[in-house]
Amino acid sequence: MRRFCTFLFVLACSLSLIPVARAQTGKGSITGRVTDSSGGALIGAQVSVESKGLSTVSDAQGQFFLNNLEPGSYTVSVTYVGFKAFTQTVNVTAGQAASVEAKLEVESQNLQVLVTAERASGEAEAVNRELTADNIVQVLPAEVIRSLPNANMADALGRLPSVTIERDEGEGKYVQIRGTEPRLANLTIDGVNTPSPESGVRQIKLDAIPADIVESVEINKTLQANMDPDGIGGSVNLVTKTAGERPTVNVSGMSGYTPIINGRGLVETAGTVGQRFGASKRVGALIGGTYDWNGRGIDDIEPVSDIATFPGGNTARYFEAADIREYRYYRSRWGLAGSADYKPSDGSTIYIRGLYSDFHNYGDRWVYSLTDNTQGITLLGSNGCATDPTTGVTTAPCAGVPSFNAQIRRTPGTFLPLVPAKLAKSVTAQRLLTLTVWPPVPASMTWPTRKTSTNPSGLPPASRKRTPTRAISLCTACR
Repeated sequence: MRRFCTFLFVLACSLSLIPVARAQTGKGSITGRVTDSSGGALIGAQVSVESKGLSTVSDAQGQFFLNNLEPGSYTVSVTYVGFKAFTQTVNVTAGQAASVEAKLEVESQNLQVLVTAERASGEAEAVNRELTADNIVQVLPAEVIRSLPNANMADALGRLPSVTIERDEGEGKYVQIRGTEPRLANLTIDGVNTPSPESGVRQIKLDAIPADIVESVEINKTLQANMDPDGIGGSVNLVTKTAGERPTVNVSGMSGYTPIINGRGLVETAGTVGQRFGASKRVGALIGGTYDWNGRGIDDIEPVSDIATFPGGNTARYFEAADIREYRYYRSRWGLAGSADYKPSDGSTIYIRGLYSDFHNYGDRWVYSLTDNTQGITLLGSNGCATDPTTGVTTAPCAGVPSFNAQIRRTPGTFLPLVPAKLAKSVTAQRLLTLTVWPPVPASMTWPTRKTSTNPSGLPPASRKRTPTRAISLCTACR
């Protein structure tokens, strides 16, 4: 702790000397913001200085910063897909920062939807971020994620090109990029590599992360030098929410109902609150959370088909057995995300961000099996009767009695907590904590009937109480 405090003190002293160092070099800088006509920040705008070959991209607050410029007159150009190009001439003096407020207008009245429609604005942001990126990247902003009924983060990523998902009981679970196995893709949160909470596997179950808890999702198909080189198929980066220039209050909710199995429902709620403080808005804070409960239900009949040959020589499709199945799922998922940041000077930011998610996948299965006992026919397979070894005809004895089995699943919860902290430009200190709770209960428990005289409720015996145990792995990395 003492070494960390010393590091913060040295860093603060270094930041305080930035203006002095800039003045001693005799160079200046250009700083500014890119907004639309309503004052909303435009993320991913291309900002370039003509005749110098310098360029940069606006950040999450629409801000940009260009330094190490010789004193003189420069022409700043700003472009953004769907908006008219912006050009302004500024004078740069030694040791000073010239300010540019680029307010872009829509290219035509027909494109006014880019300003007023949430999803279209998010799609425009994605296009600009992909165009201005140094590598091949695909972006899915929060506006696009919220506009579609995505159950979790895997479902959201499955809507991007060249991305397929491995589903589990109707919901996305693992992500496959460009046809590669899920284990060949890695997951980062704000650029911090995240290990799998499961033992013995590399891939991360993205069904544990709510879809609308992040600001955007990036899929890097070509890795850069500042990325971990363990994503052969690609790297998925979750960008957490940060406070914008405007105060943020966002509350949403949705629900559904299906009459299957006496009625099953689902509910999903989310909320975000954030604001920047001070006259220059250098301090920002934001917190958001989400919760959803999904009661999926399946009521189906699964026959076992066969081809039967009857005594007269006729053949026909035949069912040698059938299962009457009923599934009831109880999936709960909730998450929290927050951030706090401070900008001591242009081009420098100190921030801390955190993300926590909790996922439980419970379910019950009831199976009633029926087996055919018809004698005197020939089957490709077999039914509940014995088969004559010479003729292949079904014969006595027939033991295909109806059977019933049940399974109650209480899988361990999956937790993905992460608190990265970035201190001034390229100095990074982070702590990664993965916590998994494993209830020591068999995955399958069966008993002969749903309700018996000794078990009138049809639930597992009370003696099979779950005593959760905790396995904690701590990973620290500084770079």
